[in-house]
Amino acid sequence: MSEQIFHLPDVGEGLTEAEIVQWRVSPGDSVAVNDVLVEIETAKSLVELPSPFAGTVGELLAPEGQTVTVGAAIITIAGVAAAGAEPTAPAATEPAAASDDGGAVLVGYGTGAGATSRRKRPAERGETVRASVGVVAKPPVRKLARDLDVTLADVAPSGPAGEVTRDDVVRHAEQASVFRNIATPATPAEREQTIPVAAPAPVAPPVGEREEAIPVKGVRKATASGMVRSAYTAPHVSVWTDVDATRTMELVKRLKASPDFADIKISPLLIMARAVIWAVRRTPLIGAAWIDKEDGTAEIRVRNYVNLGIAAATPRGLLVPNIKDAQDLSLRELAKALEKLTLTAREGKTTPADQQGGTVTITNIGVFGMDAGTPIINPGESGIVAMGTIRQKPWVVDGEVRPRFVTTVSGSFDHRVIDGDGMSRFIADIASILEEPALLLD
Repeated sequence: MSEQIFHLPDVGEGLTEAEIVQWRVSPGDSVAVNDVLVEIETAKSLVELPSPFAGTVGELLAPEGQTVTVGAAIITIAGVAAAGAEPTAPAATEPAAASDDGGAVLVGYGTGAGATSRRKRPAERGETVRASVGVVAKPPVRKLARDLDVTLADVAPSGPAGEVTRDDVVRHAEQASVFRNIATPATPAEREQTIPVAAPAPVAPPVGEREEAIPVKGVRKATASGMVRSAYTAPHVSVWTDVDATRTMELVKRLKASPDFADIKISPLLIMARAVIWAVRRTPLIGAAWIDKEDGTAEIRVRNYVNLGIAAATPRGLLVPNIKDAQDLSLRELAKALEKLTLTAREGKTTPADQQGGTVTITNIGVFGMDAGTPIINPGESGIVAMGTIRQKPWVVDGEVRPRFVTTVSGSFDHRVIDGDGMSRFIADIASILEEPALLLD
């Protein structure tokens, strides 16, 4: 029996640090393998870390609210069985292997200490594994399974190492109709809050009752870094146009009344998303990326698919998850994908993978009552489109002034990739769809 130190693992997205949000255990608690020890927040998501050891919690080495680097020691666990001994408590999954420095390597994760070995899977050791034991899955996948009331042992794994992936869980849940009739929870009134820490941590000096200091960390820190990098590396240019969206509003009304869309939330954003996908096909450089190569040269990489990003204001801050291969979705499938994306973001369940690989983004500033804007391009992309509020305004139709539903479509683009004619044609194409959605039948 011995004491082991658990080091903060790399949660698989190349991130270098995370904030200790909430300890789920206290010194003296008994823990089994896979019991949740702590909830951490990376720049992209909230993650629950399970214990790779069975034993008794010794010392919590990092207080809540503190940001620690990958590989840093965060907790000790005493009474851990030595190598080859039986674990001290039953476990729902096999223990992770110990790293070279005595720390732990979670299944599917690495450490900042550079451990290179992995624990053999049960089948490789000649062991017989029961249906409910030996399920290999990363902590975010386990949390998703719990949230969706999915038993991991019932899910067919598709990962390269035999692990259950997020897509496996979602697919299993969809087959069981778990996503049907789920009400979207209300967004909390407080967008940001200060979490008390268990021990003193470096903070800014008090600034008095008239001012408040808010630490920049987590999603806010990642957003700030990304926006600065985008604004100062990509030469932005913005264009916009006013649009008569009356027929779009009529189509939205018909879709809401259609039995085919009865179980899906429908909004003008659906038509906007479809319009953007259609317009990208006509101007492919909108979805391209500027790539700086190691030899000092650069290339423009045209991506013949649309991973459609949707800027989402969540209680944790701005997130930009994207819908993969949106060009292959029917209108109903796109509507379901938008609803699922919104639900996941509001519940704080958006994963880093959901936010990677975007090709073009929509930001719906109309929900905040804004008419237009000049948004900053999401890093790694070359274009972002803003949809303004839709309101009735006087509009000239056939020489007569009539009340029409009018909106403004604006966008910002990387001028290294897209010239004025391309970005203007792209915005004009979106406007034409909003004015006459029947063009989508082309």
